Amino acid sequence: MKHFKWVPRGKRRLHEKPNAREIAACRPWLEAELALVRPRVLVCLGATAAQALLGKSFRVTKMRGEILSSELAEAVMATVHPSSILRAPDDETRRAETVKFVTDLKKVAKALK
Repeated sequence: MKHFKWVPRGKRRLHEKPNAREIAACRPWLEAELALVRPRVLVCLGATAAQALLGKSFRVTKMRGEILSSELAEAVMATVHPSSILRAPDDETRRAETVKFVTDLKKVAKALK
């Protein structure tokens, strides 16, 4: 996304999920960047990115860490957004989610070799 949408919560600014119109408005920039960079591997961080690129039916909770073939790049993978790990309710959950996230990133590293 090319803009930062948020709502104030005390001293914090909480991100708001972009709507379909906002995602569509940013699509030309994304397509231009992909055409320019031509990545070998593309990692979608979070459901919004994954669904914008892989379709509305994509579910990060069910398909995270899977290496997919796509016209976007040689390999495409989706995983959770790192901020979701920070919002985990307790230290144990945060540690477990960090391990899963690192495992996902190791799969991406392997795909690059």
